[in-house]
Amino acid sequence: MSSIVENLHIYIIITGAILFVSVYSSKITQKIGVPLLLIFLGLGMLLGEEGLVGIRFSNSLLAQAVGTVALIFILYNGGLETRFADIKSVIVSGVILATFGVAITAVIMACFIYFVLNFSFLEALLLGSIVSSTDAAAVFMILRTQKIVLKRGLGELLELESGSNDPMAIFLTITILQLISLQNSGDGIELSNLALNFTLQFGVGIALGIAFGWLFPKLCDRLGLMQNGLYSLISVAWLFIMFGLSNLLWGNGFLTIYIAGILSNRYIFAHKESILAFHEALAWMMQIIVFLTLGLLVLPSNLPSVAFEACILSLVLMFIARPLAVFLGLGFSRFGRNEKLYISWVGLRGAVPIILATYPYVYALPESDMIFNIVFFAVLVSVLIQGMSISFMAKKLGVTE
Repeated sequence: MSSIVENLHIYIIITGAILFVSVYSSKITQKIGVPLLLIFLGLGMLLGEEGLVGIRFSNSLLAQAVGTVALIFILYNGGLETRFADIKSVIVSGVILATFGVAITAVIMACFIYFVLNFSFLEALLLGSIVSSTDAAAVFMILRTQKIVLKRGLGELLELESGSNDPMAIFLTITILQLISLQNSGDGIELSNLALNFTLQFGVGIALGIAFGWLFPKLCDRLGLMQNGLYSLISVAWLFIMFGLSNLLWGNGFLTIYIAGILSNRYIFAHKESILAFHEALAWMMQIIVFLTLGLLVLPSNLPSVAFEACILSLVLMFIARPLAVFLGLGFSRFGRNEKLYISWVGLRGAVPIILATYPYVYALPESDMIFNIVFFAVLVSVLIQGMSISFMAKKLGVTE
């Protein structure tokens, strides 16, 4: 501890340098077309135990906690930047993809994993659930930094889906982990409990999101604080309260904060612009922190041993599971074939699957290391192939304005 205090200025300089490089990387990525997510993960790996700096970090539970807090701010900012008028016409399609689409993706992935990668069916379903959702941070980041303008509400649909499908993936992952735990202990599985849990997660999550989203603008108008900057702090306090309360009442906190962000943005209220600017900066900070942390957690030397499994997983996800889920879910929508193909292609995986891949550690599964490494490698493949071709595919399929 004394060495940390004595060298505190060195750590502050290093932290500032990392933050500066991370932020400046956004300008570089716009020029060379490499997704910013990949830069952050790469920086984390370079700083890690097997990288140039050699920082030892193996606390998966701490990484999970950091990821959870970061997602709170990232999803809330995603909601605040989403205008209800823009997503109104695609709400039905977005909800279908965020629920039915995620479940279909998980099941299709589970079947391939079970028959090809020699996992038990529940383990295969767990791995399929972990990679079943698109990542809000990755989608928001790439669409906005590359300034891709899509027609017919495609951009709004992709952002709505990526911001609202994490709760389903989290629910599936935790449910499957509980089933594996019950199976290992020899206890029975009650389907009624699963149904009740699902109803509470989404029912309470949606209800509280609507309530908190409606109340926050009124709160800002009535507080009458003398210092303008305090309104941003109030918004952080409000964010923590609604996320924690939703989870306390068996709801899904991530769904609550995303809906609350969308609802709050519908209203004009005191200091709205400064609050939105504050949360945008905070969301960027959280994206940098979570991707660096996840990059630190992985050991690059462990990745080659799972390269085959991860590549199979990625290819099945990109070319079979995701397209099937999209075409089935949007079968009766107004979107044409090329638009569905593009929606399928922008099924980016990012921080959320990696964070979910730390959950098996909590349940002490013997396969935890393998699952984490497979998911991390699969995310890298997804970002490299899909992330770097999003703009190209948009032009190729003719879905840009």
